[in-house]
Amino acid sequence: QVQLVESGGGKVQAGDSLRLSCAASGRTFSSYVMGWFRQGPGKEREFVAAISWSGSATAYADSVKGRFTISRDNAKNTVYLQMNSLKPEDTAVYFCATSTRWLTRSQYNYNYWGQGTQVTVSS
Repeated sequence: QVQLVESGGGKVQAGDSLRLSCAASGRTFSSYVMGWFRQGPGKEREFVAAISWSGSATAYADSVKGRFTISRDNAKNTVYLQMNSLKPEDTAVYFCATSTRWLTRSQYNYNYWGQGTQVTVSS
């Protein structure tokens, strides 16, 4: 069993930055691929980014590539999402999740989920 708790969301202006954190419980954090997803108002949940067990490999949605950076600290059981140059269309609830599948982009391959943290970007 893994418990995930996201933090770092908030209300910002377009062009600002935020860093989200996701703290995981359990001893097996380093054995999981970690992913970030988001769900905007009236939209389906979508893939944002994923990172491999060691952190050596990453994957991003085209909509965030070059603006967002995913990273992890296995010693702290934490995964991060650095979000720069935020846009109003980035407004969403952001979720972190665990997977045993290599850098998978499908939410159906993720088994444990956090409760989400709200990010609101105004123009």
